[in-house]
Amino acid sequence: MLTSVSVKKTYVLDTNVVLHDPLAVYKFEDNTVVLPIFVIEEVDQFKKELSELGQNARHLSRVLDDLRDQNGHTLDQGVPLRSTGGELRVAVPPEMPTRTNSHGEMDRFILQMALDIRDENPEQPLVFVTMDTNLRIRADALGLRAETYEGGRVSIDELYSGVVTADVAGAIVDQLAKRELVDASNVDVELYPHAGVVLRDRAQLRHTALGRFDPKSGAIVPLRVGREGVWRVRPRNLEQYFALDMLLSPEIHLLTLVGKAGTGKTLLAIAAGLQSVVQDGAYSRMLVSRPIFPMGRDVGYLPGTVEEKLNPWMQPIFDNLEYIFSNGRGRMSEHRNYEELVASGVIQIEPLTYIRGRSLPNQFLVVDEAQNLTPHQVKTVITRCGADTKIILTGDPYQIDNPYVDAASNGLTVVAQRFQDESIGAHVTLTKGERSELAERATQLL
Repeated sequence: MLTSVSVKKTYVLDTNVVLHDPLAVYKFEDNTVVLPIFVIEEVDQFKKELSELGQNARHLSRVLDDLRDQNGHTLDQGVPLRSTGGELRVAVPPEMPTRTNSHGEMDRFILQMALDIRDENPEQPLVFVTMDTNLRIRADALGLRAETYEGGRVSIDELYSGVVTADVAGAIVDQLAKRELVDASNVDVELYPHAGVVLRDRAQLRHTALGRFDPKSGAIVPLRVGREGVWRVRPRNLEQYFALDMLLSPEIHLLTLVGKAGTGKTLLAIAAGLQSVVQDGAYSRMLVSRPIFPMGRDVGYLPGTVEEKLNPWMQPIFDNLEYIFSNGRGRMSEHRNYEELVASGVIQIEPLTYIRGRSLPNQFLVVDEAQNLTPHQVKTVITRCGADTKIILTGDPYQIDNPYVDAASNGLTVVAQRFQDESIGAHVTLTKGERSELAERATQLL
């Protein structure tokens, strides 16, 4: 009887892969992982930076230093990766090329080394791994198999929307419409914790009721937000109803709101924060923050006082607060404008630059533009949350300014996917733009 033997592969990694994940060398099972010497040289240029790239560069250096001291094994000959059964090798060309300091020089050297390694052993499949789209195109044009690094990537097209529709008997729809709990066993769809549920009468499809799956009771509960909304910010579509309900649910400690520009992500989060902090007193303060890209850059690079430096970055937050207060304050609010709340410390607006090392208990924390954060940066923010703190991450994965992440590898989508099964987390994808008819058409046409 013949048994099939899996063919070992060689994976040549680009610099951006190990800077994104310094443990990437362990993510290729029992195959051979090769780092061209030029990758080590590029990584060395980042090691003194105080950013996440510098942190990852130093981490990779420690990993390689630990691996090279193994019972006489050397990196140029290959060292065993005992946890995977694979091997790691640092490849050096027979003759180092002449440097010209031209743009993209290192990319050419790394690509050429991948081609040389393939030609040295044509029987063993070789895959060039890079997160650089153009470099993958160039590799393909040269007949070299190229792939992106999939470690920690989430397909944005397959991201859970947070909303499900179930066709049930009309009596069950009426039950939820009367604000009664509905046993989730009556619903023949998969329900993740805190999923927004649209119950639809199978005999009359326009007869519907909205609810949210409560994992603790195992029931679909009615939404706590009606058409009046909060702080006169009214939900205008299905997803906004679910988003407001999740924003006001204390049992949800982490909420991700994903959607294109104009879908109301930030506005809903701030309105719910005002409701929870100012009127309900559920939290001691609302902290609204955005990354000053890249995270870690000091605002000292801008002229003026601290307030003047922050204003260009934080202005979208102030615009939303201005809209809410001009649209009409909550009935229980004694504040005439948001400046009073900011001055009293009830609302705090600051960049994410200063969040490392802090502890944030009993706060309503809104992180806007979270799609520009790496998974590690988002982890840093979430781990600052103390007891009774609720954190909301908002952003649009298709509008990313950070060159080191994309729609599939940014912190926002990764967190949304990783917390999908967690009872303390929830997620909603907002699809319909509500800013204006002009903004919505521009999003669709341009």
